[in-house]
Amino acid sequence: MKQFIDFIPLLLFFIVYKLDPRVIDVAGHELTFGGIYSATAVLIISSVVVYGAIFISQRKLEKSQWLTLVACLVFGSLTLAFHSETFLKWKAPVVNWLFALAFIGSHFIGDRLLIKRIMGHALTLPEPIWTRLNVAWIVFFLFCGAANLFVAFTFQSYWVDFKVFGSLGMTVLFLVGQGIYLSRHLHDTDPTTPKTED
Repeated sequence: MKQFIDFIPLLLFFIVYKLDPRVIDVAGHELTFGGIYSATAVLIISSVVVYGAIFISQRKLEKSQWLTLVACLVFGSLTLAFHSETFLKWKAPVVNWLFALAFIGSHFIGDRLLIKRIMGHALTLPEPIWTRLNVAWIVFFLFCGAANLFVAFTFQSYWVDFKVFGSLGMTVLFLVGQGIYLSRHLHDTDPTTPKTED
């Protein structure tokens, strides 16, 4: 569920981006609504609202949510300040690669892999399975970052569609695949069932 909360600002961004630009009057000021720059402003505002609401209700944000929020504020603000969508195109690749770096780092820093820190409270798995899962997340984030970068600068008319639905689709497919993989190994947690090696 938490993964999909992150897509709320992205969906709002997509809706506003697809609107034909129109001038609206807000408190005596004329503002253009629709298109990349107003969509970027909506992305920033909605991200602050969504993550602010989570912070208020839970008294904390996860590190991944902090990273997403900060990246949105930085790349979104640069996009608006310099009136260039290039900055926003780099947001998804950079965020994905930073996530990959965090998963890579957990192989060398700390006593537990990052995926085990995230899911270890809910699952008990053999260490080789945790390692494979961690590597799978590394590959997933590296691939997502590369795919976003490729589409953003190669198929520029489709990059917003891919940023929203491509990213969502890849995430859903990966989570389904992870669920199928884990279902094969849940019996490893049953003490009455002999553990098998893959």
